[in-house]
Amino acid sequence: AASKLQSAEKLMYICTDQLGLEQDFEQKQMPEGKLNIDGFLLCIDVSQGCNRKFDDQLKFVNNLYIQLSKSKKPIIIAATKCDECVDHYLREVQAFASNKKNLVVVETSARFNVNVETCFTALVQMMDKTRGKPKIIPYLDAYKTQRQLVVTATDKFEKLVQTVRDYHATWKTVSNKLKNHPDYEEYINLEGTKKAKNTFSKHIEQLKQEHIRKRKEEYINALPRALNTLLSNLDEIELLSWSEALKVMEKRPDFQSCFVVLEKTPWDETDHIDKVNDRRIPFDLLTTLEAEKVYQNHVQHLISEKRRVEMKEKFKKTLEKIQFISPGQPWEEVICFVVEDEAFKYITDADSKEVYARHQREIVEKAKEEFQEMLFEHSELFYDLDLNATPSTDKMSEIHAVLSEEPRYKALQKLAPDRESLLLKHIGFVYHPTKETCLSGQNCMDIKVEELLANSLLQLDHGRSNLYHDSANIDKINLFILGKDGLAQELANEIRTQSTDDEYALDGKIYELDLRPVDAKSPYLLTQLWTSAFKPHGCFCVFNSIESLTFIGECIAKIRAEASQIRRDKYMANLSFTLILANQRDSVSKNLPILRHQGQQLANKLQCPFVDVPAGTYPRKFNEAQIKQALRGVLEAVKHNFDVVSPVPTIKDLSEADLRIVMCAMCGDPFSVDLILSPFLDSHSCSAAQAGQNNSL
Repeated sequence: AASKLQSAEKLMYICTDQLGLEQDFEQKQMPEGKLNIDGFLLCIDVSQGCNRKFDDQLKFVNNLYIQLSKSKKPIIIAATKCDECVDHYLREVQAFASNKKNLVVVETSARFNVNVETCFTALVQMMDKTRGKPKIIPYLDAYKTQRQLVVTATDKFEKLVQTVRDYHATWKTVSNKLKNHPDYEEYINLEGTKKAKNTFSKHIEQLKQEHIRKRKEEYINALPRALNTLLSNLDEIELLSWSEALKVMEKRPDFQSCFVVLEKTPWDETDHIDKVNDRRIPFDLLTTLEAEKVYQNHVQHLISEKRRVEMKEKFKKTLEKIQFISPGQPWEEVICFVVEDEAFKYITDADSKEVYARHQREIVEKAKEEFQEMLFEHSELFYDLDLNATPSTDKMSEIHAVLSEEPRYKALQKLAPDRESLLLKHIGFVYHPTKETCLSGQNCMDIKVEELLANSLLQLDHGRSNLYHDSANIDKINLFILGKDGLAQELANEIRTQSTDDEYALDGKIYELDLRPVDAKSPYLLTQLWTSAFKPHGCFCVFNSIESLTFIGECIAKIRAEASQIRRDKYMANLSFTLILANQRDSVSKNLPILRHQGQQLANKLQCPFVDVPAGTYPRKFNEAQIKQALRGVLEAVKHNFDVVSPVPTIKDLSEADLRIVMCAMCGDPFSVDLILSPFLDSHSCSAAQAGQNNSL
């Protein structure tokens, strides 16, 4: 018979705990009117409920049971929330059921999915008389079985999730990829999508944290190298705290190559963690205790290294005081005499061997030099040798007999093969003195002269050809602008204002301008002035005060002094300078005549042009006429330099040489070949006589 429901059109919910979570469940309405019902599931909460008495619930259930039993339909009691079960509540439910005919109690937990399916299976069996009596599993047994299933499924699901190695992966992408995998489906069925997503999120977070940990470890491992680059001077940092050392590092020119200052911090919450090709260390990482510890270790290492170097030098001096150490003497024969030395005890075995090896090299080299000097002193021993044959055995015995009385001969007693080799080389050199037989080897003066001439003349002619090409077809002017307190940048901006796309019209011709403004106070002034990528045709020196004019004069003197020492870039010495006076808008009548007079005096002293402020008043510091006058001066200077160093005709035959110079220099002399040849190589009129001749100018 059909039963009539009194809750028509109400949403079907299991309990009021779901209120507020309606959107998470499928919404179904109770049907209206009569409905065929085959069985009833009577739920009783056996947990400690809030603001209710269990007796009232049991009384309500008893009344409900009386009404349901009239339908003659099967009834099963589901004891819910058994995971939070109050024991005597459960016993009362079981007692209630035992007093009723065919009333079965199933202990359930929806939270852990224990015996939920069993409730419905048992009810179906009671509806179907042919199925027999339903088998009810006790809660604890069912719970253990269910938890084992969950543990197994969780383990499989976690292994499945761990195949994801990119922490940028999203749940939507991964779940779509895994949705047909049996391990994924089983876990979803047992634990639900929400828990699966949480497990995935934890794994992704672990991947991200592991990535951050590795990046941090890489940065910390790279920090000692950065400190060695930026803070290598112990005297500078020994007494500095870590915070003070950070301020010092920020001022270093190489700071940007070692560290990166991020706009957002901390670094591990920015996209910098994904820039694996950027090896620079985030600067905010240096505020950590790990970074400070690295700095402390760095300082201690510098202290230890300084002490180690001092002790090595002290040990070296100890060895120098031991008179019986001879060239070629093994370390094992010496160690017993230094074993009690303080420095020897401090340094490592490897350091002591390295110091002794250095000491041996020095005394061996000195002994060989003295032996060679001794051979020159005994030149009478080599007068009667056959020029075309090696000395006879008797002659060699005679030579050894005479020399053996010499202390310098005995000094090489432990290096007899080397001594014999030196003797034979000396004999060969005496009768065949060429660069191939020279006892100085690659330090032979002949070899050094040829190498110097070959390199110098090649660069000289190359520079001349470049200069000829640049001077004859100049269409680009490289300008170095020197000023103080931002004045150089202001002049560069004014020139660019008068240009079109860095092209400047002057006397009917278009010139491309490359401007390099540099503050005169810059510590890198000399290194920026002349590089392989930028060789200036001229230098504009701008001033607007006596102080800036004096400073400019000192800078020009430094530049010219540096140029005179760099022979390989000799055209730098011909760099033209132009003094430019900037307009003083606020105090023209007072300062301008003084600045004009002082500027002209300095220009006369330096033999360079002076560009004055034109007559009249102007709203800007620089006038177009000034800039054009200065540029014309640069072009004239370039042309003049070209005329001075223009090529000279080559000599076809060395017999045509107007002047022959014989230069005598002893191999091993303390002065360099550069010094001997500098009067020729520094001359603008010097060039190679002809290709392939390395000793003719």
